[in-house]
Amino acid sequence: MKKTTVLRQLLAGKSIIVTPGAHDALTAKIIEKTGFPAVYMTGYGQAASHLGKPDVGLLTMTEMVARAANIVEAVSIPVIADADTGFGNAVNVMRTVREYEKAGVAAVQLEDQVAPKKCGHMTGRQVVSKEEMVGKIKAAVDARRDEDLVIIARTDARTVHGINEALDRAKAYEEAGADLLFVESPESVEEMKLITSSFNVPVLANMVEGGRTPLLLNQELEKIGYNIVIYPTASTYSVCLAVSRLMQNLKQTGTTAGMMDEMIKFTEFNELIGLPQIREFERVYVK
Repeated sequence: MKKTTVLRQLLAGKSIIVTPGAHDALTAKIIEKTGFPAVYMTGYGQAASHLGKPDVGLLTMTEMVARAANIVEAVSIPVIADADTGFGNAVNVMRTVREYEKAGVAAVQLEDQVAPKKCGHMTGRQVVSKEEMVGKIKAAVDARRDEDLVIIARTDARTVHGINEALDRAKAYEEAGADLLFVESPESVEEMKLITSSFNVPVLANMVEGGRTPLLLNQELEKIGYNIVIYPTASTYSVCLAVSRLMQNLKQTGTTAGMMDEMIKFTEFNELIGLPQIREFERVYVK
């Protein structure tokens, strides 16, 4: 079954879809191995891991598509991919959708920020007009070749213009053909309930540690009506802390021996990244 169709079926189910974020293909493999049904390619994490820079619109479309393709190749579960603002106007969005689609993603997320965009929980964000974003969503819907490709419309209007403006924009994006709505950074449970009760298509919750939105249990998010939840920053933050502690210990002690209990074992790592399959390929094909 196509991964786009798999994601559509997941969204039509009664249970919330828990979708951790991956900043690279290795993290995506860990997410899949743990048993999650889908993975979210976080733009925030791509900027950090690929450039060592903040999420302020520095990555190009082709860089993001290449990262998406690597993640898609590494896992067998659907990949939901951040496509920022679509990297230009509505015509640019059409090419962006086609390129992401060729990369094999199951969903493309587009946001209504002014370029260069910023992380959805940073201050200083600006949004384009509602009309411009409606045109982008319509262009995205028309550009896709696979009708099951999920178009996600995200609005960042809440922080600057308030929850009512964000809801109004999201309704317009729904009417333009968006399959899934993402109202970024609501600031209370009451606002989250407004979001989940306002639309006829599925809605997405974004759980950012230290961000502007309350961190709720997945069961609580499901109870108030969210269909899917993403955790875009958790793995990136965890990796950063773990590697920082490792390097500090190495510098202080002159060895990594004391940190081995906090590392994955050599054989387990090789299993994770598929070495046994490569060995089997070598047995069959390399003569």
